[in-house]
Amino acid sequence: MELIKCFKALSDRTRLRLLYVLHQYELNVNEIVLVVDMIQSGVSRHLKILMESGLLTSRKDGSFIYYSAAKNDVVRTFISLVDQGIERKELAGQDLKKAREMIKIRQNRTKRFFRAVAPQWDRLKKEVLGNFDLNVMMLEKVSAHGNISDLGCGTGELMERLSKNASHALIGIDSSPEMLEQARLRLSGKDNAELRLGELEHLPMKNKEIDTAIMNMVLHHISQPELPIAEVYRVLKPGGIFILSDFEKHDQEKIKKIMGGSWLGFEKEKIKTWLIDTGFHLKEIESYPVNYGLTINVFTAKKQPFKEK
Repeated sequence: MELIKCFKALSDRTRLRLLYVLHQYELNVNEIVLVVDMIQSGVSRHLKILMESGLLTSRKDGSFIYYSAAKNDVVRTFISLVDQGIERKELAGQDLKKAREMIKIRQNRTKRFFRAVAPQWDRLKKEVLGNFDLNVMMLEKVSAHGNISDLGCGTGELMERLSKNASHALIGIDSSPEMLEQARLRLSGKDNAELRLGELEHLPMKNKEIDTAIMNMVLHHISQPELPIAEVYRVLKPGGIFILSDFEKHDQEKIKKIMGGSWLGFEKEKIKTWLIDTGFHLKEIESYPVNYGLTINVFTAKKQPFKEK
């Protein structure tokens, strides 16, 4: 990264605005156009300059390209300078507010999807997973002792199975009231199961409340996946176990039509980096083939008892 290129790139106020907002939110071109209120050709030109300077990174997901600030010391230094400058309030105010609105629109789109598919969700999952029983694999991994939380519990299929062996509390959390209603019907009469409505980016749980957290095929629905991973770290007890499963990165847009989502899966290294950067010790990664030529990766991580956040 050449510093002269960086300084030249940030000599334009619009590009400084873009770097600042993309340091906090990953957005596609259409969303950026709405945030900075410019025509697309102008936004694309500014993004190209920032990319060439190394200040931004991008990823392709289906037909969209998403941009975010590079995660390195140079970018962090520039952001720190902006934070200390007198222009920060003007730069951050409206841009960050609009960016949050873009994320909210994505979240609402996900909620509408689950509202529509809740009654047939188990069938849709079966269509993609085929004969691979993810719940059975989870049962083999989860200790029956301690408090267990199924984050993004959906219709409660895994919780129903866990309730037969768990000796402590089971807590299921989902952002979809329609999914939770299906789970309530399934878990009727199960005294050790509790359901809570809430966003995974802001878990309705106390610090160090649980011993085991499970996040099955949920992360690809989250616009900012680092946030729920950080929340899991917060609510886990020291030494607690986090089991996370999701698709390996793919290019099949039709899977979004079946199962929804903001991401077409993830590279193993991407999730591994998020876990380690949060403070987890990654114990193992396992991979399983399913229908449509897709692969599911299962990560088992442990909250380090000596590193509190």
